[in-house]
Amino acid sequence: MTTLPRSRDRSREFDIVLWGATGFTGRLVADYLARNYLGRDTGLRLALAGRNREKLESVANEVGAPQLPILIGDSFDADSLDAIASKAEVLITTVGPYAKYGAEIVAACVRNGTDYCDLTGETHFVRAMIDAHHEEAQRTGARIVHCCGFDSIPSDLGTLMVQEAFKQRHGKYASRVKLAAGEMSGGPSGGTIATMMNIVDELKENPGLRKVLGNPYALNPKGVRGPDKRDQTGVRFDKDFDMWTAPFLMAATNTRIVRRSHALMGLPWGEDFRYSEVMSTGKGAKGWSRAASVTGGIVALMGGLALPFTRPLIEKRLPSVGEGPSKETRDKGFFKTRLIALGDGQAVHALVADQHDPGYGSTAIMVSESALCLALDGAELEVQGGVLTPASAMGMRLVDRLRAAGMTFEIRS
Repeated sequence: MTTLPRSRDRSREFDIVLWGATGFTGRLVADYLARNYLGRDTGLRLALAGRNREKLESVANEVGAPQLPILIGDSFDADSLDAIASKAEVLITTVGPYAKYGAEIVAACVRNGTDYCDLTGETHFVRAMIDAHHEEAQRTGARIVHCCGFDSIPSDLGTLMVQEAFKQRHGKYASRVKLAAGEMSGGPSGGTIATMMNIVDELKENPGLRKVLGNPYALNPKGVRGPDKRDQTGVRFDKDFDMWTAPFLMAATNTRIVRRSHALMGLPWGEDFRYSEVMSTGKGAKGWSRAASVTGGIVALMGGLALPFTRPLIEKRLPSVGEGPSKETRDKGFFKTRLIALGDGQAVHALVADQHDPGYGSTAIMVSESALCLALDGAELEVQGGVLTPASAMGMRLVDRLRAAGMTFEIRS
């Protein structure tokens, strides 16, 4: 095991180790890093890791980097994970469901003082990692950063950006930020579907998880709360966005991450700060109809996955683990996430957007740049170890990286 705490001088063998490179999203991350950073002036040292050497070598060839080192381990073998984590400045894992396959990897990174980022959208998993590892990660210097993809970077960094703009214009932070995510195109992967089904299964086995998943401050430090209640569950007209809205499935994770960021940063936006997310569906009768359809669809999907006689029918229509949207679908993908910061009769509008499939093309960019920020800029980041969030760990430095990578982080008015 490595000497602790970390020196952050890039003295380890690899800057980034990608765990799960043979999966659908893992391949996209490997391709992004190889295409944009290998052989460049960053001197990036990348390795691929997983269970199967032959498959990993195939991925290295696919991304045009057959020389990439290969590391072998198992998600449930602590010794093999220690051997991998101790060689890395940062470990990325794309292997989900994280509640099934992620705990030992986080533990290895904490033991070895290794920075970490993932793509989880599983609130209960993040809560479990906070309870198990936050204090030890502070001691070892490991920066454990969950939710570094579409869950939850547009929400987390978008809120940070719009709050900084609000303060610059009005001399103080906004008391409320609202997000609308309705303009997007992309496709699901088998891994995402497997995560949803695993959450449904865990709720059956442990009904007490409903208390965690339903708590708007589930990820906050103990005792740190605020005025926010449960996420929107029905159809509403939002006067600030001037359109009809429906529940946003990802709000259950994103809102908790934003609130944890606020808490970890010391509540700079005030103890009464409020944050919410919805899916925008447009104006008029058409907007209302779409909002009603979205709301009904969410209820039908989650109910269907929970019932033994309907679940197999749904599974047949959805992609299997390892599958995902085609390149053609991904290339046509995009998303636009709109934010409004409100306070004392003032409003600042912002946009976070990208011209890639949000869950895969954009997510590959977001998690890669998060890892690069930790690995290459890590010594300059103000935060030390702990179970963190993108905003509390990397802040506006990561926003700048994502802008340079082609994403839009923009104050509109």
